Amino acid sequence: MTKYVTTPIYYVNDVPHIGHAYTTILCDMFKRYQVLKGNECVLLTGTDEHGQKIENSAKLKQKSTQEYADEISFKFQNLWNNFGIAYDYFVRTTDKYHDIGVKYAFEEMYRNGDIYKGHYEGNYCISCETFFTKRQLVDEFFCPDCGKETTPLKEESYFFRLSKYENKLLEWYKENPNIILPLHKKNEIIKFIEGGLSDLSITRSGFKWGISLPPFVNDDKHIIYVWLDALLSYITPLGFGNDNLNKMYFFNDATHFVGKDILRFHAIYWPAFLMSLNLPLPKKIYAHGWWTRDGAKMSKSVGNVINPEEIANTYGLENMRYFLIREVPFGQDGDFSRKALIERSNSELSDTLGNLLSRLLGMGEKYFNLTIESNNFDYLKNEIDEVAIIIESLEYYMENMMPNRYLEELWKIFNIANLSITKYAPWDMMKEQKVDDVATLLVFVANILAKGSLLLYPILPNSSKEIMKSLGVDFSHYNKIILDNELINTFKLTKIPPLFPKIEKPAIETNINKINLKDEINIKQFDKIDIRVGKILEAKRIEKSNNLLVLNIDFGESIGTRQIVSGIANFYKPENINGVLACAIINLKPSKIMGVLSQGMILTTEDSKGNLSLLSVYSNTELGSKIG
Repeated sequence: MTKYVTTPIYYVNDVPHIGHAYTTILCDMFKRYQVLKGNECVLLTGTDEHGQKIENSAKLKQKSTQEYADEISFKFQNLWNNFGIAYDYFVRTTDKYHDIGVKYAFEEMYRNGDIYKGHYEGNYCISCETFFTKRQLVDEFFCPDCGKETTPLKEESYFFRLSKYENKLLEWYKENPNIILPLHKKNEIIKFIEGGLSDLSITRSGFKWGISLPPFVNDDKHIIYVWLDALLSYITPLGFGNDNLNKMYFFNDATHFVGKDILRFHAIYWPAFLMSLNLPLPKKIYAHGWWTRDGAKMSKSVGNVINPEEIANTYGLENMRYFLIREVPFGQDGDFSRKALIERSNSELSDTLGNLLSRLLGMGEKYFNLTIESNNFDYLKNEIDEVAIIIESLEYYMENMMPNRYLEELWKIFNIANLSITKYAPWDMMKEQKVDDVATLLVFVANILAKGSLLLYPILPNSSKEIMKSLGVDFSHYNKIILDNELINTFKLTKIPPLFPKIEKPAIETNINKINLKDEINIKQFDKIDIRVGKILEAKRIEKSNNLLVLNIDFGESIGTRQIVSGIANFYKPENINGVLACAIINLKPSKIMGVLSQGMILTTEDSKGNLSLLSVYSNTELGSKIG
């Protein structure tokens, strides 16, 4: 049976960030692991391009909605191509076949009695494209997911009978206890359902950017709710409801990877839609945590978003893949740190794995002209048995989505190899003419690297293939040396460049406080300073301070709103600078000034008498424009 794995369908209101990369790399790892085991596996990813937020963003950018969606979707696809993600389908919700499939699904659910027309009254979060009841809101008005203000809505709508599937969903979870991992996330979903499911509004009539209702409804006021539209993108590329070549049998064994913030959509709405359509339900739903930075969730408005392409280009794609998978247990939040990435790369990839391969190739060339062989491993029996026990345990960790433990255990076999070299000291054995024992030790080390390189393939596909090439092994050896636990007796080694050169220091320094701006700087240092144009929306005095104002500044859709503290209160009244287009440095590390968070620095000029003036620009300058 073909296994089918999906990333979330990424929303095109933003460029790809480290969270998108993490999910996609996990899915790529899952697929490569299945292929390694001899299973067929198909990977789908893509972009979710409809909804009011996209329509609004396109208007702000002064672009057509389709042009804006095309631009962002291309960035996602291009990044995954550059990262070597082995996807088979890239779906866009603006694809014609998807439009046809969504209309077909709506009609099927309608004819099954699961869709009816009524009136919706409640609150809608434009940012999350999500409806909320009063009991779900924070302080009766704010979105429980993103914290932004919701919009009260009272409009005609078509509803999906979600309440009809309440008991069926609970039965499904009971019959499939491991359907959601980590397990505590499943318990949260069950608790939510047990609180009662309301029917779901699945159309909108306040904007036009979306899929229209099928012709039989004869109602052109409505478009289909973006989440129904997006979730169906998991099956429309397989031919559901359209003229694509029918590959729906892939969906008989489907695994979804999602962030914890969208688990409810995938664990409640999606299976209910599938039940209504009489389609198979997912086999697994894996919910991962968020990546934070300095303990805070990454956000455009805070300015702490990590660009994965920058990280990959600076430290190496495989170093980044290893760090993201190894650093935190699946399902938990992880704090992204360049320092931690460097330390793991140097200690585990360079010192342990890279150095082990270099030692083998060096001694193999020096003592045996790169051809090593042995048939008797008696004196290494304890080490061989220990390696076999570790390798046998690895499948459990990967099958239960514990890839960090998988790597932790795998690294133990590389440590055994390094410790064996130290313990038996082949350089001393050569002096004692124990040539056969040295050859045996090196063949043992080569076997560990051969087994390890195959097992590393899902996480480090390029590096593992380089190791295999240096050892003269390939994927055809998997059954023999992994499943049957046999040893290879002869290796013809090939020297390769070092795989994981040491990273001496952080290659990117983002804290511009470390630059003394009164000293001479070069163009590279200046390029680190990100100066943007923003509109001051509100200015207020800070209590107990004579010279500080806290400014709320809009830097446009791509950056968002920032709060900046500035010492200009002696020169400007707060009410006189509202609406001013000011210039500010936005990539300073956020800090607290008199207990108030400041997310940048307003630029000013100072005359010979010490008077400050805001550095501002013409009123027609686009918000977020870069200075420099």
